[in-house]
Amino acid sequence: MSGTPASEPSDLAGLRGLRSAPALDELPRQQLRTQLEERLAACTWFTIGIMAASAAAAVASLRAMEQALGWPALVADPAGPLPETVQGPVFLKGNQRHGRFLLRAEAGLGEGILITGHHPEDPSVEDTWGPLPLDFFGV
Repeated sequence: MSGTPASEPSDLAGLRGLRSAPALDELPRQQLRTQLEERLAACTWFTIGIMAASAAAAVASLRAMEQALGWPALVADPAGPLPETVQGPVFLKGNQRHGRFLLRAEAGLGEGILITGHHPEDPSVEDTWGPLPLDFFGV
């Protein structure tokens, strides 16, 4: 994978700047998951970006993440295309505040999940984490 470091990252900062998510063994995956959950707990809502080879892969990653984190399911934005009509590589943008996601065809991206935490009353905890592997949450 382009942008994958020679060694697996042991903290979330090690993912910054990567074009695609690295493949992770179980121990680094668990370490990153623990760190991520701590940071997510400090935030009040999230935006999600998923870069994937297909709409089906992006939506599957979204659903696994929602289930693993206990988040309500986002629905496809009626202003955008239906997921099953988007062909080829995609970028999925989800917004918990609005409860919707939008897919667009997007060639030339890497692959992975980006999560941005928001907290209007405490901006110091806000950040973007990733890219995480598409199967990070159990797809």
